[in-house]
Amino acid sequence: MKFSATTIVAFAGLAAAAPTKRQSGPTDADILNYALTLEHLEDTFYREGLANFTQADFEAAGYDETFYGNLKRISSDESTHVSFLTGALKAAGATPVEACQYAFGVTDVNTFLVTASVLEGVGVSAYLGAAADIMSKTYLTAAGSILTVEARHSSYIRASLKQTPYPQPFDTPLSINSVYTLAAQFIISCPSTNPALPVKAFPVLAASSSDMSIKKGSTVMLSTPGYMLKAENDAPVYGAFITVTGPIIVNATMVEGGYEVVVPEGVNGQSYVVLTGCADAVNDNTVAAGPAIVEAS
Repeated sequence: MKFSATTIVAFAGLAAAAPTKRQSGPTDADILNYALTLEHLEDTFYREGLANFTQADFEAAGYDETFYGNLKRISSDESTHVSFLTGALKAAGATPVEACQYAFGVTDVNTFLVTASVLEGVGVSAYLGAAADIMSKTYLTAAGSILTVEARHSSYIRASLKQTPYPQPFDTPLSINSVYTLAAQFIISCPSTNPALPVKAFPVLAASSSDMSIKKGSTVMLSTPGYMLKAENDAPVYGAFITVTGPIIVNATMVEGGYEVVVPEGVNGQSYVVLTGCADAVNDNTVAAGPAIVEAS
């Protein structure tokens, strides 16, 4: 089912790519550069945050010296990931992407940590989702070793925010385009010399709720800022919560500014929801907007 939107998030500045190893889909070089794009974002985020907020700032917000030291270790890990992926791409004869310009919207220690938790969670979902497309066993092992570290980062920061470190028995994989949609919201511009990646951003979706703690049965507002989605022939629109075992699809009710959905059973921790016109499956051809991030308890 096709959808139209008056505004679509677009991101230009990546141009393109290494020789393919398969007849369709991204190459290993594409996937490594996609991962490097995310690692540049995380690396810059931590370096900027730790430059803007001192240990004293963290202590004033209730976080001790040990926690601050561990954040510096996380920052170092992200820098190492950038160096590793850059070296791997150069060794393979591919051009690695450079860092972009970003806007993170961080105003204090708490917003820094909330954003850090979101980025680490998205990083886990990104590596997990890309794993199936990596052809090289060597690259797959390397990506897996980064994935496990990102998961540790995520758990540590979630615990610091008094959230469950491991809220469900399975992490959620996201497609390259879904991850890019989330990452592009932090990106202002990228160097024109960066190789292009086979990615696109879906229209932005933002989640909010009047419930202090979102859980099964909570009503969540999915805002579509700047546009309204319109299904052809006024066909129904659905909210699809992404899980490793398949999407959990619920009805989406149109309201002023977007749609409302009710959180179903089986959604916990940092979760992702998209709008779609398909009641049976969710893929890059059926996503109308999103994903939005929903933190469910």
